[in-house]
Amino acid sequence: MAKMNMIQSLNSALDNAMEKDPNVISFGEDAGYFGGVFRVTAGLQEKYGLDRSFDAPINEAAITAMAIGMAAKGLKPVAEIQFADYIFPAIDQIVSELSRIRYRTAGQFTTPVVVRTPCGGGIRGGQTHSMSPEAFFTQVPGIQVIMPSNPYDAKGLLIAAIESPDPVVFFEPKRLYNGPFDGDPTKALETWAKHEKGEVPEGHYSLPIGKAEVVREGNDVTIIAYGTLVHVALAAVEREGIDAEIIDLKTLVPYDIETIAASVNKTGRCIVSQEAPRTSGFAAELAAQIQEECFYALEAPIARVTGWDTPYPHAHEWAYFPGPQRFINAIREVLEA
Repeated sequence: MAKMNMIQSLNSALDNAMEKDPNVISFGEDAGYFGGVFRVTAGLQEKYGLDRSFDAPINEAAITAMAIGMAAKGLKPVAEIQFADYIFPAIDQIVSELSRIRYRTAGQFTTPVVVRTPCGGGIRGGQTHSMSPEAFFTQVPGIQVIMPSNPYDAKGLLIAAIESPDPVVFFEPKRLYNGPFDGDPTKALETWAKHEKGEVPEGHYSLPIGKAEVVREGNDVTIIAYGTLVHVALAAVEREGIDAEIIDLKTLVPYDIETIAASVNKTGRCIVSQEAPRTSGFAAELAAQIQEECFYALEAPIARVTGWDTPYPHAHEWAYFPGPQRFINAIREVLEA
C-alpha cells in the first residue's frame, strides 16, 4: 500500500493497465508529453513511448472518433477530454456511435473505450471549467458512467473501466484531485484543503462496476451522494451529530438500487444529491426510482441537495456549490416532516 491522492492513483491505474496490456492506449489534449493539465498522465509517454501515450489535436469529436476506430480494431483507448465542459463537441460520437456499436453490429464489434474527464467546481474555473454533465450520459443506453470519491476507488474503478468490454465515461471530480476536505468552503486553506492521501495498492486491482458503498452507517436518514458531495455530506452529518447513513454511489450507470433500497427501507427518509444544476439532474432519477422501490417505507418526501439552475459562477463559486449547510437544511427538513 502507498499513500496517494486521486491524481496519483489515477496515474497508477493507467500505468498498471498499460503495463499489463499492450493494447491500452492513453491520449488527449496535452495528455502525452506534458502529462495532462492536472498531471494525471504524467510519465506515461516517457515509459511507454509515443505510440501508446500521445497528444491529440484540440478537437474533442476527433479524439472520440479516433478512440472508436482504435477500439473496433482491438485496442483499448483511454481518451482524455481536458475538462468535462468540453465534452459536448464529442457528444454525437459518444451518443450516436460509441454507445451503439455493439447493438448495431449484433455483437460483432465492441468499443472498449474509456473517456476520462475532470468535472465539477472548486478550483475557480468559472462557467467554462466547472460543469458536472454526468446526467447527459446516464440516459444513453450502452454507456457506463462512473464518478469516484476517493483515491482507492478511483484506481480500482478506472482499471475496471479499462478492462470492461463496453464504453465508459469516467468523471473525475477535480476538487478531490489533491485530497478530500470538509468544513467551511470559504476557508479552504484552513478546513477544506486537508489534502489527505488515501491508502492505495501500488499493484493491479479492480473494483466492481455498479456497486455502491455504505460509507457511514446510520438509522435516521439515508443520504445518497457521489464524487465530491460524499465528503460534503460526511462533513455535514459529523458537524450536526446526525445519525445518518451515507451511500457513495460510485457508479451512476449501472447504479446499485439494492444497496439504496435496503438503506431507505431501514431509515424511512432519504436525501439525494448532485453538484450539477437541480432540474433534470441524476438526483431526480434516483428520487423517482427510490419512490418506486421504497414508497411504503418512506416517512417524508425525498429531498434534493443540488447546484442551482444557473451557469457555474466564478466570483460566487461557494454560494453555488452545495456545501454542508445545504445538506444540514435538507436533513432538518426530512427529519421534521
